[in-house]
Amino acid sequence: MQATQLSFLPQEDDHHPRKQQKKPKLGRYERIKRELDQENSDPYKIFTDVSCPISPLSEYTFVDLFCGAGGMTQGLVQAGFTPLASLEISPIASATHKKNFPKCHHFCGDIEQFSAQDWLEKIGSPQVNVVVGGPPCQGFSVAGKRDPKDPRNRLFYEFVRVVSEIRPWYVVMENVPGILTIQKGDVKTAIIEAFESIGYPHISVAILESADYGVPQIRPRAIFIANRFGMPNPYPQAQLNQEEYKPIESAISDLPEYTPIPEINHEWTKHSQEYMERLAKVPPGGSLYEKYADAFKRQYPGKPSMTVKENHGGTHIHPYLNRVISAREMARLQTFPDSFIFEGTMKKAMWQIGNAVPPRLAECIVYALIPYLNDIFLNHKPTVNFADFQQTHLSFD
Repeated sequence: MQATQLSFLPQEDDHHPRKQQKKPKLGRYERIKRELDQENSDPYKIFTDVSCPISPLSEYTFVDLFCGAGGMTQGLVQAGFTPLASLEISPIASATHKKNFPKCHHFCGDIEQFSAQDWLEKIGSPQVNVVVGGPPCQGFSVAGKRDPKDPRNRLFYEFVRVVSEIRPWYVVMENVPGILTIQKGDVKTAIIEAFESIGYPHISVAILESADYGVPQIRPRAIFIANRFGMPNPYPQAQLNQEEYKPIESAISDLPEYTPIPEINHEWTKHSQEYMERLAKVPPGGSLYEKYADAFKRQYPGKPSMTVKENHGGTHIHPYLNRVISAREMARLQTFPDSFIFEGTMKKAMWQIGNAVPPRLAECIVYALIPYLNDIFLNHKPTVNFADFQQTHLSFD
C-alpha cells in the first residue's frame, strides 16, 4: 500500500504550535579554517586549481589505512590511482571494501598486528606513492565528549608507524576539525612531531569543506599532508562558494519516495502512520526529540545536506517526505556512486556511510597532488635517509 505524504508544515493549533524554523549553518569551523589559511609560518602549504586535473605520468599507487567502507579508496580510484592495500578492523566495513575493490590486498584486523614490511615483501616490494587514512576520531569529535584520554586518539601513532615502514612519497591523513583544538593544540603538535621524527618534516594542515568541491553536504574535514622530499604540500582550491553549493535535492530527488530498492541500499527505517504524522510536524532544522536534538533532524530543502551520520539509528528526516533518509540517499550525499554497494544490514550500511570520507573530496585532494607526484617521478628524487622511528608519547596529564 502506497504511503501518504504528509505536509511537514501543519496548521498551528493550541495543542501543537509550530516551532520556529531554524536556519542552516553553513560555516562551521570558519574561524579556525581562516586562521590556518592565513598562517604565514607554513611556506609548504599551497592551494592549487584542480578544475582541470593534470594527467598522472604513472600509475600511482596508494595504501588506505583505517579505510572503513572505502570512501577515500573510491575517491583515489576515480582520480586514476591504484589501490595496493587497505586496512580496517571492522569485519562488515572490510566486507564492503573487498566487494567494491576485489583486486586490492586487504587486511582485516588491528593495525597493531599489521607489518607493512612483511606485506610489501610478499607482493614484490612495490613502490607506494601515497598513504592515506583517517585514524578513529571518536575521542576528538565535537559530537562526542572530546575525551583526550580516549585510547582511540593514540591510534594515529600506529598510522605513523606504518608510514615509517612503507615510506610513501606523500601522506594524507584526515580527521575531524576538532582534532586541531583539543588540549589547546597539543594533539596537533604531537601529530606534527610524530611525522617529523620519521622523516616527513614540514607537515601541513588545512580544513577543507566538502561542499566547496561539489559534495551536496556540509562536512568539514581536517587534512594533514606531508612528503619526504621537502616539496610543497598542495591542497585543492575551493571550487564553489556558499551561494553555489549543491542542494540536497540535486543528489536524491530521482530516487523513489516510498518504494525501497534493497539492491542499491535504498532502504530506511519503517514508520507507522502515527510516527509519520509526528514526523510531519518537524520543521526543517528541527528534531523529533528535544532530548536528542542531533537525531531525527529534518534536512533543509534547497540547501546542502547537514553532515550525514548514522547516529545510533537517529538518521536525518527527508527534507520533504515523512520518513528518514535511506542508506542510498546517505551514500549519494557522500558522493558514492550507485554501483558502490554496502554489505550488512541497513543500519550497518548507514553506519559505514556516516563514517566515510566523501569520495569527491578525496578525489580533489589527490588531484592537487598529481603535479608534484609527476615532478618526483620525472626527477627521480633521491631517497631521504632518516633515523629509526621513535614513537612520540602524548601526555594528557
